[in-house]
Amino acid sequence: MKDAATRDGYGDALLELGADDARIVVLDAGVSDSTRSKKFGGKYPDRFFNMGIAEADMVCTAAGLATTGKIPFATGFACFLLGRTMDQILVSIAYSNTNVKLVGTHTGLAVGEDGPSAQMIVDVAYTRAMPNMIVVQPADWEETRQATRALADYEGPAYLRLGRPKVKGIFDGSYKFAIGKGRVVKEGSDLVIFASGIMVQESLEAMKLLERENISVTLVNISTLKPIDRELIIELSTRHRAIMTAEDHNYIGGLGDAVGEVLLDAQISRPFKRIAVRDQFAETGTGAELFEKYGLSARHIAQVARESIKSIE
Repeated sequence: MKDAATRDGYGDALLELGADDARIVVLDAGVSDSTRSKKFGGKYPDRFFNMGIAEADMVCTAAGLATTGKIPFATGFACFLLGRTMDQILVSIAYSNTNVKLVGTHTGLAVGEDGPSAQMIVDVAYTRAMPNMIVVQPADWEETRQATRALADYEGPAYLRLGRPKVKGIFDGSYKFAIGKGRVVKEGSDLVIFASGIMVQESLEAMKLLERENISVTLVNISTLKPIDRELIIELSTRHRAIMTAEDHNYIGGLGDAVGEVLLDAQISRPFKRIAVRDQFAETGTGAELFEKYGLSARHIAQVARESIKSIE
């Protein structure tokens, strides 16, 4: 297991893909050092395009490259990649069902000191609502490496959501990522937490606190937010007394809504709590400080879990 940021897993996977498939091309909006796409550009300069601060142009160029048989990864900070290009993504990629992989890094409150204009907390809502678009958010370096390779093989539009901070390794080389499949990280009996991205790490820390109180938690890594693993959610939700979701994203349109839709469609009635940004902009601070202030930290996850268990005793 490797401790590294998910963006590092992306950069390392691009190097592997570049050697495996000459159709792979990478575009970046002038931030390739931070997104780690620079690794690919250094080794394969003829297949790397630094588009500068011109995200809409980058998206349309990626769509054009896809129509020639290339497999483009269009990369940038999520706040700019999606915030400046909704029309281009909706029409030239989603509506046209174009084989472009959008990769947004520096997501959520975890980006911290970059400030509220860069803390992208609505990108999952944007992309999950688009027909033809799949949405993937890996939890660690290994899963990101595998997810990037899986998206290269996948034919169609995709959004890959990555983070800035270094995170602890959860999976080793024996792990097998599959689009549309969740993974049980730890098995418990009282309550199930469906988490995504960096919140898998926070949930693991929360579970350590809860274990001292004999609260048994199942933790599930939902790395594909669309299409979501309906079968796994239904199975685990019916086996546990309470349900939680945990995400570094606004509570509208993200993982919580996605899981809630599955529960509603399946008519599953259980206490259901969501850890997420509560429809507000944050401020500048470290990721840890913001997680604590806005209710995303392990301490908050543990407290909400306690409340959920108490409500059914």
